[in-house]
Amino acid sequence: MRLRWIAAPVAAVAALVVVAFGVRDTEPTWSSAWATAVQYPIYQNWSAMGFSEQTVRQVVRLSQDGPQVRIRLSNRYGEYPLPVAAATVARSAGGAAVVPESVRVLTVGGDSAFVVAPGAETVTDAVESVGPLVAITLYFTYPTGPATQHGQALATAYRAPGDHVADPSATHFTEKSQSWYYLAGVDTLRPSEADVTVAFGDSLTDGFRSTPDTDQRYPDLLAAAGYHGPVVNAGISGNRLITDSTVLGDSAIARFRRDVLDQPGVGTAVVLIGINDIGLAGNPGPDGIVFPQVSKEQLIAGYRDLIAQARAAGVRIIGATILPFAGSAFFSPEKERLRTEVNTWIREAGAFDKVVDLELALAAPGDRTRLADAFDSGDHLHPNDSGYRAIATAIAPALTT
Repeated sequence: MRLRWIAAPVAAVAALVVVAFGVRDTEPTWSSAWATAVQYPIYQNWSAMGFSEQTVRQVVRLSQDGPQVRIRLSNRYGEYPLPVAAATVARSAGGAAVVPESVRVLTVGGDSAFVVAPGAETVTDAVESVGPLVAITLYFTYPTGPATQHGQALATAYRAPGDHVADPSATHFTEKSQSWYYLAGVDTLRPSEADVTVAFGDSLTDGFRSTPDTDQRYPDLLAAAGYHGPVVNAGISGNRLITDSTVLGDSAIARFRRDVLDQPGVGTAVVLIGINDIGLAGNPGPDGIVFPQVSKEQLIAGYRDLIAQARAAGVRIIGATILPFAGSAFFSPEKERLRTEVNTWIREAGAFDKVVDLELALAAPGDRTRLADAFDSGDHLHPNDSGYRAIATAIAPALTT
């Protein structure tokens, strides 16, 4: 089987006949319909060992559909070329099963086997859409080395020995993981003029402690809250505004262009980040490094950096206040004072295009330092499903005006 080295991102497929739009021989407009922020390999999941003679099937829900779809695959943190022996996309039938007649072979430049260079991302050729609940299956014959991944998927990935890339059944997919591997995004041909909203932040955007496999992260819930435009999720659990980590992700400042501004069709960014800069300060992290202390001035400078990047790209940027965290392992009076000072700046400085006051929306009645019991997952830091629904309800109006 012939392998093709993809050394740089592949351009959008040109001159497609797009019957659904009544347009012929024109450049299609692609729009991000699902995305995740990729991270370094870690030892807590399959990424450290990578894959060899194995098939991985991953299910994602698109926030918009269109007549055609393409998949973005990332080897950003790979040490070696990533050989993809075969890949398919299909409509999920639940769990690891797919609808047999929906299976589509994925190619890059017309080749069904291809190689993604270290540090690169590639885009598959367009195929006919299979619907909003998409199963992407990758088969690796040769050892991949450590795998670029997203740690807290809150969605089940399935693994099978051997080649089951076109197998519609779940029988052989007996191993499970709660992370995503090599996936960076799914794009559709744009069905409307609605710009893509990128939800950007830490575990509160990533949906940590929401119910797995039920799409209860706040970006998933925006449609139910009244916003029906395309939304993608660029949250990383543990992520910080101004500090990099090989475990908790590049800083928000460092990854904002890649994870937000480079999303096809992006028009709006919603920024909810800062609690980890405040709460983790002075404590050792999972990488063994003690997290630095931060000041209000440093955090404000970080927000201003994101705002400047967004404005230069013509992207609207919405800021959200940092949620209460009294009672959590992070809390101290000094850290609460810093959170309050930063939230006051977010509300009053006029630096963001809009502000959503999530502290007000989720705080306990009469106590702005702690989450309301109805929204608390139990760790006094992360919302439960109802809390994520409350975040979506607070943010949705800001996206429609």
